[in-house]
Amino acid sequence: MNAKRGYVPEDEKNFSTAALEKLKTASRHILYLINEGYDLKQATVFVGNHFLLSERQRLAIMRSIATDRDLMARKRKLKPLSELSGKEVWIDGFNTIITLEVLLSDSLLFDCMDGTIRDLAALRGTYRLIPETAGALRLMFDVLQEASVEKINILLDEPVSNSGRLKTLIADTAENKYSFDLDITILRDVDRTLYGKKLVITSDSIILDQCKSWVNLSEKCLKQKGKQGIRVW
Repeated sequence: MNAKRGYVPEDEKNFSTAALEKLKTASRHILYLINEGYDLKQATVFVGNHFLLSERQRLAIMRSIATDRDLMARKRKLKPLSELSGKEVWIDGFNTIITLEVLLSDSLLFDCMDGTIRDLAALRGTYRLIPETAGALRLMFDVLQEASVEKINILLDEPVSNSGRLKTLIADTAENKYSFDLDITILRDVDRTLYGKKLVITSDSIILDQCKSWVNLSEKCLKQKGKQGIRVW
């Protein structure tokens, strides 16, 4: 089993101190372009070619930055954990759990402009349980229990492999240990189900832009573990 979720050996070079200075310069160029209306992917290709950035470096920038308009909108919809008492939350399951697995695997995480914590795991439809999975679930549940959440809805993508096994592990991890209600659902289209929901837990930028409000759980977990994400902007 690969316990280093999200780890790539080349990342030590891709995100070294010297590399980060170049990435921050490239990010400023891309930010200017997207704030002027250019497409993020096209702007990243253009600037990335100029600075000779690797695919991982380009992906890190794309996941870390956003336009001023999007940042303002996301900030308005962000709700603190202190407001979750007695509330119902909706969790983008694979998105959140994988990020916490990466955290517990000591792999790279990125401190993004909108305050979210994102990774470069990029499983592309394939997923398997690793030794850190159960710990990631306990970390997530502990934070939400401390916030006195009344109900947790976890949505898992049906097309992703081992979604059924993850559902079973989630249920087993929570059973008789927490006071909140728990519902775990496997769906074909998790993203659209979360559109319009309140108190969504995710770092997916499209869902953040489409939901009514969201909660930054991963940032809380990162701080609780005494760790920091990398800034490429």
